[in-house]
Amino acid sequence: MSNIKVWKCLSLFCLLITLVGCQSKEEQLKQTIQQSIQTADAELAQLGRALENDSIKNAIVLKEYANILKQQRPELTKVADVIAQDATKNGALFSGLQQRLTDIKKTYLIPPYEETLLNIDVLREAAKPTLFSDALTDPINMLADMSNGSLARIGAISQLAEGEGEGNQLVGNPNYGNWQTNNNGISFWQWYGMYRILGDVFDRVEYGRWSKRRKYSYYNDYGRTRYSSPKQIKTQSALETRTRQSYQRQGKQFTSPYASKKTGASGLSRSSYTPPKTRSSYASKSNYSNGSGSVRNSNSRTSRGVSRGK
Repeated sequence: MSNIKVWKCLSLFCLLITLVGCQSKEEQLKQTIQQSIQTADAELAQLGRALENDSIKNAIVLKEYANILKQQRPELTKVADVIAQDATKNGALFSGLQQRLTDIKKTYLIPPYEETLLNIDVLREAAKPTLFSDALTDPINMLADMSNGSLARIGAISQLAEGEGEGNQLVGNPNYGNWQTNNNGISFWQWYGMYRILGDVFDRVEYGRWSKRRKYSYYNDYGRTRYSSPKQIKTQSALETRTRQSYQRQGKQFTSPYASKKTGASGLSRSSYTPPKTRSSYASKSNYSNGSGSVRNSNSRTSRGVSRGK
């Protein structure tokens, strides 16, 4: 009997040690999350100051493009002003990062903690000035396409080389709008808030057609993982699945908008060509697993400079 009691005591002791160890690990994760949030807060504030001080290269270019376009095409003044907001803290791109950090602060004490840490890591990468500057090539190129060739695209194949169509660089980016599905099951792009004015300038975009013929954009080909929240990635995946199933029922072929990287980008920072950093022990669990961010090379022609871009 004594041996049995000793064995029970040892088992209970081991169980207590295990429980204490688990609690300790959980507390350590919470502390790491809190520290990471503080760091992300500081880095995001630093990015905001850089925008205010005109220290972000492509933010300067974006403002310059907007001013030139307003002079050349006064009828597009309101549109240019709206798009140029991304060169400031009031723009959708910066505001999107702020909102993601706010959401993390509200839920960081809710498991899984490892996934929260990964989300913060990705957010911190998106707040890097070099990457944020690269992300601004989309609104820059949107203005370039409206300039009738007087402004060059930045970090992308020229409009002439890519072919017809303009103003689609921000389509599919949840910082600017979302896909609305009508009663017939067809999804169209709907611009958010102040960006609704873009709907008066550009043709209505249907998801299936856009998905099949999507042209290059920094967000869709490089930045989707970094500049989307996990919830936004899940929403994109759900729409893709739903549309594919609808096409199959109709006997039509569906092409994922993210099936392949579009060619034509160059001049981006090295960070943009590098997949987002992950904590390898739990990266596979993340909702970012379907995001883009892989390295791709391009030998396609590009346009550079402020003018002669068509």
